[in-house]
Amino acid sequence: QVQLVESGGGLVQAGGSLRLSCVASGSIFSISAMGWFRQAPGKQRELVARISRGGSTNYADFVKGRFTISRDNAKNMVYLQMNSLKPEDTAVYYCNADGVIGSVAYVYWGQGTQVTVSS
Repeated sequence: QVQLVESGGGLVQAGGSLRLSCVASGSIFSISAMGWFRQAPGKQRELVARISRGGSTNYADFVKGRFTISRDNAKNMVYLQMNSLKPEDTAVYYCNADGVIGSVAYVYWGQGTQVTVSS
């Protein structure tokens, strides 16, 4: 099992920045890709950004050029630097990790951290 704990959410004005952090513990050897998802009230959870163990990244179109995902494998951490925040970025942000143990694939989630962007 893998445990994920996020931090860094909060309230920020439009145009501001926040940096989210997520630390993984447990069976970290099994983790491959990590990422960030978000869920706004009344909406489905959606991918924000993902990063492979080797550092390859992909982003949702709505954050390209504004958000940057990074990963420190030595510290078992993944980060999301969010710049030029907009009110529509308001959501609960969840850390995510994919893992494989033996031939079984797992998906892990953190508890989420609230990001609120005021206009």
